[in-house]
Amino acid sequence: MPQFPEAQFLVSAWQARQFPADDGREVAFVGRSNAGKSSALNSITGRRDLARTSKTPGRTQLINFFALKSGGRLVDLPGYGYAKVPAEMQRHWQKLLSSYVEARQSLSGLVIVVDARRGLTDFDQQMLAWVQNSEITTRLLLTKSDKLNRSESLKVLREVQSAAEGIASAQLFSAVTKTGVDEARGWVLASLEGKTSLEGKT
Repeated sequence: MPQFPEAQFLVSAWQARQFPADDGREVAFVGRSNAGKSSALNSITGRRDLARTSKTPGRTQLINFFALKSGGRLVDLPGYGYAKVPAEMQRHWQKLLSSYVEARQSLSGLVIVVDARRGLTDFDQQMLAWVQNSEITTRLLLTKSDKLNRSESLKVLREVQSAAEGIASAQLFSAVTKTGVDEARGWVLASLEGKTSLEGKT
């Protein structure tokens, strides 16, 4: 099982000027609110409390940066698409998210967290459309796959792989049963080392 380097909280950013220096490599996690993004981040790093988890969608309101002992960084981006967050907050999140993903030179890998029970949402499709025009290797993490039976999970995996062909790779994942955790961890580590391929965004 690939081991993850020690990680610790670095900084929370409410504005782009609060981002750490744009050097080295970092992998960011993004996804619709309540898709299991923080749980996935914790499972991949082998930490129970690195990212704050909550049953309340929209809990991650800042861009949180985590420094790795190996020198790279992990980034926990605000969840998108949660309608009950005030419109002003939604606009701020969208601006903050855009300022990060569109200009961050050190972003070497992007993990888009998708609830396997929902499949790709409009917001996920928007992220894929942006990724298609970038040089960032991308992984779709189909979380909460333990909530589906085998045939259901394989069906949604095939559908997502077809929709993201040539843009991003995809895999099943469960923070509860640990399905796909080692695979996702290996992909993140490879991205931090610059070893993932741009061809097919795998």
